[in-house]
Order: sequence, then C-alpha cells, then structure tokens
Amino acid sequence: MKAFIVEHYGTNGLRATHVPDPTIGPRDVLVRVSAASVNPLDKMIRDGDFRLLLKYKTPFVLGHDVAGIVTRVGADVRDYKVGDEVYARPRDLRIGAFAEYIAIDHADIALKPNALSMEESAAVPLVALAAWQSLVNLARVKPGQKVLVHAGAGGLGSTVVQLARHLGTYVATTAHGNDEEKVRGLGANEVIDYTKANFVELLSGYDVVIDSLGGDNLAKSLSVLKPGGLAISVVGPPDAAFAEQVGRSLLKPVLALMSRKVRARARKLGVRYSFFFMRADGAQLKALAALYDAGILRPVLDRTFSFDETLDAMAYVEQGRAKGKIVVTMG
Repeated sequence: MKAFIVEHYGTNGLRATHVPDPTIGPRDVLVRVSAASVNPLDKMIRDGDFRLLLKYKTPFVLGHDVAGIVTRVGADVRDYKVGDEVYARPRDLRIGAFAEYIAIDHADIALKPNALSMEESAAVPLVALAAWQSLVNLARVKPGQKVLVHAGAGGLGSTVVQLARHLGTYVATTAHGNDEEKVRGLGANEVIDYTKANFVELLSGYDVVIDSLGGDNLAKSLSVLKPGGLAISVVGPPDAAFAEQVGRSLLKPVLALMSRKVRARARKLGVRYSFFFMRADGAQLKALAALYDAGILRPVLDRTFSFDETLDAMAYVEQGRAKGKIVVTMG
C-alpha cells in the first residue's frame, strides 16, 4: 500500500513510499482510510521532539487522525464489523493515518458521527479528545467558571471554545480580528484581537487557560489566573507527570528540569501549571460523536488536500496558514 513514512527524524524526513499492508492482532480492526487530518503533533513527531519519550522506530507511518471503513476484524473484536464507518485517534506508537490502510486497537475507535462526512470526521478525533480531556478530566471545569482559550480560530482552539461553552463556562479567546465573528459563532463570550491588544491587560480572575502557543504566551497566561487557577499547555514544556503518562518514569527528573521555570513562576503567582498530552479513548469518542450529531459541537475545516498532496498539507500547517483543520482525502 502507499503511505507517507518518517524515514528519519527531521524536517525532510517524511516521504511517500509503498509498504506492506498492516497485519491485525486479535484486538484490532483493519480500516481502509477515507480521510486523515494533519495536526501540529505530526510535525513534532516527524522532527523527533518526543523521541526520548515515544520510542518510534524509523521508518514508521505518520498520521494521528483517521476516518474510514472497517475491512477486517480481529478474533476478539465483538463491537465492530466489516463495513462499519469509524473514526479514531490511534494510540501512541500505533499511529499511521497517512496510508491506505491502518490497523487500530478496537478500544481506540468509535462509530463516526452520523451527521459528519468522512472528511469532517477525520478532522475531529485528536482535537475533540484533547478538548474533553483537558477541560473535563484535567481541569474539571464547572458551570460559571472562566476559561481563556488561546488561538480560538484554530483547529484545537475552535473545539475547546465550543466544548467550554457547552460545559457552562464563560469563554474568552485570543484570535485575529478577522476571525472575531467566527469564534463568537462558536460560543466565545469575549474575543481579544491579538494584533491590537494584550490579553494580560484586559483579562483577570480566570480559572483555566488552555494554551497552544507556548513560550512567552504561556508565561503571560499565568498572570490572568485567579489564585489556584490552572494553566494547561499542549505545546510544553513537558512536566514530570508526562513521563508517567507515557511509561517513562525514569525521565521524570529530566522533564521536571525542563519545566522548572514555568512551574516556579506559577508557584510565585499562586497558580498551577500542567503539560497536557491527549490519549486515545474510543469510549470518549463515542460520547463526543453524540455531541456532534446533536449539533452541540461542529468541525471547523480550512481546506482539504488529496492523499498525494500530504507533504503540501503538512507544509500548509507548518506555515501557520490554517484557519481550522487540514484534511487529506483518499478520493
């Protein structure tokens, strides 16, 4: 089958080639890929940003989001059958959506939302799971709390805005002024045009900040939290808890050192910091599918590329041009 593999770590390490069709184990389903979406995480994995923690052995097929049709099921699989239309964010070390077929553990998949096309379904697993796990599982937000979502017009931010509003919170977001109407339509109560204003000067007393930009933006975000508030970053720096999550506890001291500055600043301000890295979860995808079918959540797509244009799709995301998710279709 044709696939895009990471031949070696680095910006030029991804290429198209032919690889053997995947084999399936007793817990797996084989999915014929209809569409996949591109995430910033694909760039980070390709470049080797997490190679000390996630031991991918090159060459490996890239791609974290997929929607497609089940073509085979393992001997122990009872909840899916050939012909089912499913979507998934396969678990770490078993990714590979940029291919014609992918084998996925049945615990990582769910029937795709009926209301969404294959392309739309491929756009949502990673960002929907990240939104749910950061807001519900990690932050445990409650109605009436205040949540700041950075980059609310982007693929992740647009999903977090919608879910945070559904959970009954007051939602502020940073976005370009051109996107204000868009993010208000997604549920944002307050929009800060980052080209004209500094959010630190306008916001205060927030319970949670979801940061997808990192660096100075993360440092500034700590100051808008109320005492005890929580800043969650999906771009780092990683903390010791992440080493536990990926089963690399021996690296806890290293990651604690990497995140020491932001954690020290958080302590000084009386707030908390957590690095967040989402995990595969088919049961949560099933619950999220119901929210998409009910119209509570909706996908935000920028544009689609053909499968042969996967490298162009990656470049488009890396250039920061995307206003929503970028999807690769098999045609």
